[in-house]
Amino acid sequence: MNSAIRRLAVAAIILMLALMANSTYLQAFRAGELNGRNDNRRVRDSQFSVNRGPILIGSTPIAKSEQSNDRFKFQRTYPAGPTYAPLTGFYSYLFGRGGIELTMNSELNGSDPSMAFRRIIDVISNRPQQGGSVTLTLNAAAQQAAYAGLAGKTGAVVALEPKTGKVLAMASRPSYDPNQLASHDLDKVSDAWKRLNADPNKPLSNRAAKELYPPGSTFKLVTAAAALSSGKYTPETKVNSPAELPLPQTTQPLVNEDRRNCGGSDNATLTVALRFSCNTAFGSVGLDLGPDVLRDQAAKFGFGEKQLPELGAVASQFPGDPNQPQTAQSAIGQFDVRATPLQMAMVSAGIANKGEVMKPYLVQNVKTADLKTVSETKPESLHQAVTPEVASQLTTMMIDVVNNGTGKPGRISGVQVAGKTGTAQTSPDRPPFAWFTAFAPADDPKIAVAVLIEKANISRDDIAGGRLAAPIAKSVMEAVLNQ
Repeated sequence: MNSAIRRLAVAAIILMLALMANSTYLQAFRAGELNGRNDNRRVRDSQFSVNRGPILIGSTPIAKSEQSNDRFKFQRTYPAGPTYAPLTGFYSYLFGRGGIELTMNSELNGSDPSMAFRRIIDVISNRPQQGGSVTLTLNAAAQQAAYAGLAGKTGAVVALEPKTGKVLAMASRPSYDPNQLASHDLDKVSDAWKRLNADPNKPLSNRAAKELYPPGSTFKLVTAAAALSSGKYTPETKVNSPAELPLPQTTQPLVNEDRRNCGGSDNATLTVALRFSCNTAFGSVGLDLGPDVLRDQAAKFGFGEKQLPELGAVASQFPGDPNQPQTAQSAIGQFDVRATPLQMAMVSAGIANKGEVMKPYLVQNVKTADLKTVSETKPESLHQAVTPEVASQLTTMMIDVVNNGTGKPGRISGVQVAGKTGTAQTSPDRPPFAWFTAFAPADDPKIAVAVLIEKANISRDDIAGGRLAAPIAKSVMEAVLNQ
């Protein structure tokens, strides 16, 4: 063999080995990723012929596949439409998947490695591939109460079980009908997609977990937690609470909402300051503690961490290096403090659970088509945000807010409710955000909830957390407690 032929043979062998290596790499390491891509039409055609498993609440499907008489064998349907859309997401031929339909895709279509044995049985018995079921932690009554409470408003509701972290409700409005995106009439699907994306009210957005807002006075719970945990304050410690608080480095003072001092005193106790949601009092506390203490306390409640990978929730934020005026503003949930409704529900849930913040989760379990459990989510502790003693002090202070202060609209007959209102200023050209976060019963918490109202089509002067958000929180808590 001459040298030219030898070089050609070596080159051919190298190319063949490279091809084999690439093929092995794709099959062994990237098959799942490539199959899961929304733009993979070959795989999509194949998957639309699979009997995709249901998404369930208990035994009730909120997403399911039905036999179809068109070019695809199955039609994905969503019986409750917009109520659960931010959670289920959609399953669309043209636009892929969202929500649980996206993150639990391999389980729902039966291709997940955990279901390999089931697939082998299907092949041996010549049965078509069938997807597994995904059961969510949601409480149907709480979800319906949350969605109904947001009617005519732009906002979100999150409810958690404090002792476990289970998501009991997560509603966002305006919402959308995933049936329109799952339709097999592709022209109608395209029109619906364009309309939804062009809507300035952002119906495709999950405001509960994927949008950040200034939390306003609900963040005073974090500031109060930091104060009590520092050892420098008790609920009866008097704090500087004038009508206007001069701030260093600026001529712009921090003022209370009503431009008055705190409950008739320039030196209110921390309990009274929370009852009347005094900006100047908590601004004073924030200046005393400093930004590092506030940031550390926020982190213990979950700020800075992404939660609910099932939905791709975003991390809430406390500013990195605020100066003194900015620290005072941050202590009352303004400046660059940003939180999701999920995060503020976690704050209440952590206080309710004796200071222990549980990791929130939405997926309860996954089962194969023949009902064999593949995975089951177990409760997991995230952080000990405060001691049980501090949590008890905060609970008593929050009960006072509901019984005697700004949270009165959140009261439930025969049940002790612990809560905190919030009204977060944004910019002069848009109304403030209204917040309420609470838990109940205060002595044995079954539910913690956070409500955000972004827009309610009412006068700016009528917007307040107690007036707008608390009644919704009350209805969601009642839905769980009355079962």
